[in-house]
Amino acid sequence: MANAEKPLRGQRIVITRAEGQSGEFAAKLRALGAEVVEFPTISIRPAADFAPLDAAIARLGEYDWLIFTSANGVRFFAERLKVPPEDLRAKVCAIGPATRRAVEELGLNVDIVPREYVAESLVEAFAGENLGGKRVLLPRAAVARDFAPEALRARGAVVDVVEAYRTVVPEDAAERARKIFGARKPDWITFTSSSTVNNFVAAAGREALDGVRVASIGPVTSRTLGEHGIRVDAEAALYTTGGLVEAILAAVEIGNGA
Repeated sequence: MANAEKPLRGQRIVITRAEGQSGEFAAKLRALGAEVVEFPTISIRPAADFAPLDAAIARLGEYDWLIFTSANGVRFFAERLKVPPEDLRAKVCAIGPATRRAVEELGLNVDIVPREYVAESLVEAFAGENLGGKRVLLPRAAVARDFAPEALRARGAVVDVVEAYRTVVPEDAAERARKIFGARKPDWITFTSSSTVNNFVAAAGREALDGVRVASIGPVTSRTLGEHGIRVDAEAALYTTGGLVEAILAAVEIGNGA
């Protein structure tokens, strides 16, 4: 039974983030009494070909804007950068607090952080900027939504989208799914991106979630869940893992009659 100090006591919650990237999220849930099961449905891998990213880095002085949509993008960009970008004249946009921290740790200032952590909000954040003829570099995952680059191009920007990393399904995902969703199913599963959703379905099948409540980090992830016919029981209002914790807490409190 949950209590005021440990409101998630008795709740078994699955985290699907990449290995090594769920520590803070898991700690928050455990502090609230939850039993946390880490089940990475994505594995972060280097780009299949770094040549386009390396070529873009060699021309960094030509760009007016650098846009980072994830801390992973910053990490792989930094690894290829090798030396501080002393000739960098570009302004920087970072989606989300974790991405911002990663950029600042690289020694760069962040000029824009969108109000919400989705591509639509990124485009809104540039509403006051004259993008006509501006050069924009967007290092990101190999497979990602095209909304932001297309919208920026529609406003006159010259956008170079380059692969910085890939996300793949871990080799042991199907076997781990059978163990986790076997006789005793978890109470909750959390999804923090469309990739975590798609890879989970590929590894375990939608039916594995029968009887499991689903928590989504935001509307884009929720839309992907809906495309697979999966109902969302809780959606974060703030599109962060902290917001995801709050959404689960609210749903559990309602379920307990609070």
